[in-house]
Amino acid sequence: MKISARNQLKGTVVSVKEGAVNGVVAIEVGGQTLKASITMESIKELGLAEGVEAFAIVKATSVMFATGKVEGISARNQLEGTVVKVTEGAVNGHVVLELADGNRVSGSITNEAIEDLGLAEGAKAVAIVKATDVIVGVE
Repeated sequence: MKISARNQLKGTVVSVKEGAVNGVVAIEVGGQTLKASITMESIKELGLAEGVEAFAIVKATSVMFATGKVEGISARNQLEGTVVKVTEGAVNGHVVLELADGNRVSGSITNEAIEDLGLAEGAKAVAIVKATDVIVGVE
């Protein structure tokens, strides 16, 4: 199956916290952890448990950027990396952040935000994603 979501990060489930309706699945990707808030039904159907290989899938429009880790924010996922590509369009642009393990995270943000944050090739940055915006997949 091919999907349009730009970010498909392969990793290993390190924990599953079960709830009555939803659960939180933590997936380690290159030494950094992404958390996904998904239904318990999905957790069971996908066979998600500690040690299982899984993909954290995120649309580029769900990725925010910062110039450093942000304290006091509800978004659970903050992935540190280096900007490797910036493509500006008429109003919005795409920023690609490379993580330490070589995985890449793409985000679609306004050109104004790109300029205000100084997001240029070689700059350090953090990709921020809410746990509810992470889709989990398995092969």
